[in-house]
Amino acid sequence: MDLQKAPYFLREEQCVWVKQTLDDMTEEEKIGQLFCILGDVYEQQSRRELIQKYGIGGILFRPDTLENIQKKYREMEKCARIPLLKAANLEEGGAGVLTDGTYFGSQMQVAAADDMECTRNFARVCARQGREAGVNWTFSPVVDIDYNFRNPITNVRTFGNDPDTVLKHASVFVRELQKHGLAASCKHFPGDGVDYRDQHLHPTYNDLSAEEWFSSYGKIYESLIKEGLLSIMVGHIVQPNVIRWVNPEASEKDELPASLSREMLTGVLRERFGFQGVIITDATIMGGYTMAMARREAIPASIQAGCDMICFSTDVYEDIRYVKEGLQNGILTGERLDEAVTRILALKARVTDESRKPHELDEISFGQCGRWAEECADQAITLVKDIQQAVPVRSLDYPKIRLTVLGEDRMFDGSIGDTAQEILEKNGFQVERYDPFADDLHGSAGLPEDRLTLILANYQTASNNTTVRISWCPKHAMEIPRFVNEEKTVFISFANPYHLQDVPRVRTYVNAYSATRATVCGAIEKLIGNSTFRGISPTDPFCGLPDTHC
Repeated sequence: MDLQKAPYFLREEQCVWVKQTLDDMTEEEKIGQLFCILGDVYEQQSRRELIQKYGIGGILFRPDTLENIQKKYREMEKCARIPLLKAANLEEGGAGVLTDGTYFGSQMQVAAADDMECTRNFARVCARQGREAGVNWTFSPVVDIDYNFRNPITNVRTFGNDPDTVLKHASVFVRELQKHGLAASCKHFPGDGVDYRDQHLHPTYNDLSAEEWFSSYGKIYESLIKEGLLSIMVGHIVQPNVIRWVNPEASEKDELPASLSREMLTGVLRERFGFQGVIITDATIMGGYTMAMARREAIPASIQAGCDMICFSTDVYEDIRYVKEGLQNGILTGERLDEAVTRILALKARVTDESRKPHELDEISFGQCGRWAEECADQAITLVKDIQQAVPVRSLDYPKIRLTVLGEDRMFDGSIGDTAQEILEKNGFQVERYDPFADDLHGSAGLPEDRLTLILANYQTASNNTTVRISWCPKHAMEIPRFVNEEKTVFISFANPYHLQDVPRVRTYVNAYSATRATVCGAIEKLIGNSTFRGISPTDPFCGLPDTHC
């Protein structure tokens, strides 16, 4: 492995540091380097012990204030003989690590803006605020392809359902992010978005043919690797057809999630694509990992198969013991352990060196980050259909707005309902907040002709959610757009582009992709004609259904 070549490009003195550090490490320290822990699970003293005694290689903290995150990382760095990989999920902006950071928007929102400058600004915000927090490694971007609108976890986390679009945005994001000193980790190899289930709960499948996979997901990963991608996060997703392409003798027992599959990790990533960066599992607390193999065998088997690091543990002390046992019983070789640790140290040498250099982004204020987010939101909001020609909605025609919020009203920076009402009232509309429980069934004859029904939906995708669908009021589903033929109704989604499957006959439908004050304000301003819709849908919002076009 030549660390002076891609993807590390280390200087001679850095290569010497990696070799000397590896030579000076005990077996216990090498094993510790394999683990990236979820810091918030452990008390401060336990975190110190894991770093000082066991030599843990990486740590991730859930979002907290800038002051608290910086303090946590400083405390951990003081304990570490070898620099730490400090990770975050910077999928949506600085808010992935900072509660007082910028929630830029979902990846699908960025793709809908269809402007590579927005994508660059997205990466700049992640890099700027990640650097400020002390982060040097991000588990992003998501390079899954949202082929299946029923998938409960990919959705707006992706750049859409077109492989070329995903690659275009991911390439810019990775290049910009790594230019500013953070290592990117694309996920979730071999690719989520085909199955309709969630790998957090059990192993899932990407069952494209080998030919289809190599021309879509494979093309994305191979291209990013050639461009210098530093790390990859591997999902608990089975790709049986590529496994059999690599190993025609593979049996059913060899059809393992990629996080355990030698065919996918070594056969495809290392040998076919030539990847020499760090491979880390997705969180091994997930059912997709724990159900695939007995943990005592799985932890060392993942390293032997080609993973370099283990992300999160059900019990890290137990997992460390399993690696030791694996070395003793031959599941894991010492040669493979040294190879993994060499890659980890090389990544640390790269990002530690970069973090010490001044960057032009350090001069960019958090306020500028927020303005970039607003610009992206303005460009991304998409008018999917308006067959009743309701847009623009004028107060002269519809002075009254009946406003309904579905799902979660609270968002990162305020209330959806309150924000929408504020903008509408400033523009001369009278707003009635609809409570379905306070209403009763009625006919259509008495519907006010000067009133428009506005439905705002915020159903976030989340791990462990098996579906992302609208849940209606148990009282006769009173808030459904029942009389679409008699009254003007507009539906705006702020977190899921596929709600037309549940409101197919709504005649004016808007996708805003993210629940932020910027998207709510932007969507309302466009609805009432103060600005124009410019977004381009990165996926099929009609879900392939015949009646969603009605």
